[in-house]
Amino acid sequence: MKEKSILEMRGISKSFPGVRALQNVDFTLMEGEIHALMGENGAGKSTLIKVLTGVYEKDEGHIFLKGMDKEASIRSPQDAQRLGISTVYQEITLCPNLTVAENMYIGRGKGFMQNWRKMNADADKILQSLDIPAKSTQQLSSCSIAIQQMVAIARAVDMECKVLILDEPTSSLDEQEVEKLFGLMRDLKSRGVGIIFVTHFLDQVYEVCDKITVLRDGKLVGEYEIENLPRVQLVSKMLGKELDDMADIRSESAVYEEKGDSAPVFEAKGLQSNAGIKPFDFYIKKGEVNGFTGLLGSGRSECVRAIFGADKVIGGTVKKNGKEIKISKPIDAMKNGIAYLPEDRKVDGIIGDLSVRENIVLALQVLQGFFKPFSKAKAYEFADEYIKLLEIKTASADTPIKSLSGGNQQKVILARWLLMHPEYLILDEPTRGIDIGTKIEIQKLVLKLASEGMSVTFISSETDEMLRTCSRLVVMRDRKVVGELSGDDLTQNKIMNTIAGGEAHE
Repeated sequence: MKEKSILEMRGISKSFPGVRALQNVDFTLMEGEIHALMGENGAGKSTLIKVLTGVYEKDEGHIFLKGMDKEASIRSPQDAQRLGISTVYQEITLCPNLTVAENMYIGRGKGFMQNWRKMNADADKILQSLDIPAKSTQQLSSCSIAIQQMVAIARAVDMECKVLILDEPTSSLDEQEVEKLFGLMRDLKSRGVGIIFVTHFLDQVYEVCDKITVLRDGKLVGEYEIENLPRVQLVSKMLGKELDDMADIRSESAVYEEKGDSAPVFEAKGLQSNAGIKPFDFYIKKGEVNGFTGLLGSGRSECVRAIFGADKVIGGTVKKNGKEIKISKPIDAMKNGIAYLPEDRKVDGIIGDLSVRENIVLALQVLQGFFKPFSKAKAYEFADEYIKLLEIKTASADTPIKSLSGGNQQKVILARWLLMHPEYLILDEPTRGIDIGTKIEIQKLVLKLASEGMSVTFISSETDEMLRTCSRLVVMRDRKVVGELSGDDLTQNKIMNTIAGGEAHE
């Protein structure tokens, strides 16, 4: 092992049926280092962490830890913990109904023989040494999410962890809480703990980290000292696009807004939801295709969920054709001609046990009211029309939607919203996880709908796809709007520069 390295992973590979999740990946963590593990969705970050923590068994490769004279064998999370590897996840995995001290020592005490006074005193000592503002005897549920995460870290520290993995720890925290967490991370760093920091927030990476390792498509892109990797280069490496090799590939047919009225159809001012996005302004014209772009976790989805009322709106105003309207829940949006295809079709989209027909007519039925059901003949007429229009591959309209392919499920959800004949259609990752042929069909359909006067907001993780379909892009970073691009500025290079924070950070 290298001098001062606390962890070395060499040639790590892991496959699942049909997917090579990791291919010959190396990762090195030094003592007293905060090391960011970066990559877009599907890059392999989670798989690498799960191999290290014994959730998955690696197919190939070697793991070495400081102080061991041979390769580490990690076959379970218990093995990892015994070797001094601890993980604090985005979702708190503690017990809110127990006290802080009980959470710190759960699974390590002697049950009824536990010396409770000593346990509480020991817990308070650790909390004070780490400057965590909590008392051992208070119930964990009375603590903020930030304090709960710090308690999870305190538990790891007390178990003498050498490697601490923080998996998206700041996603639910406000700015003051993030600063407290960073203070704790720096304290642990000074004690020689190696910290692996998994996050999507660029600003946070450059504030607290020493090194960055970038993964893409299950492969190692590289390891970089923080001062040697400007933000725009980091974005480029994560997306796999060099700054000088991307032409503007947007089709001319994607520019439609000139055909529409100059006034916005929908506009929002200072819109804010309980999902943590900063207040933002937004507008869309008739026949326009625009989009929100940014790295995963930047706030793209949260913005459109706020527009649709899918998250609780806590500030701002929305207007339709210049007149203020109130959208506090999805049915309000639907009544105002807004349709929304969500990012996660399996969780928020399809109802698996219902038929294709029932899934297609669902939104229109909700709009009409369940006490005024469609006749069966009418429902079949609607379903057959859109099965034909979108070329949905299904044995019949009565086939359960869960038995369709992902691409065809997506088309069914699209049919559901098109049946409403909305004025404004929001599509969040409509082509994720589907084959290239269906992707192109959906892109063409979006452009066709816009040419007929529908306003469409299109979100995709694939920048190429955004450039093909959108004529204006709102750029997000760290849950706030940081720019807007259109016309000659609508290029890959400009998007990456804006996401990275412009020339000032280079």
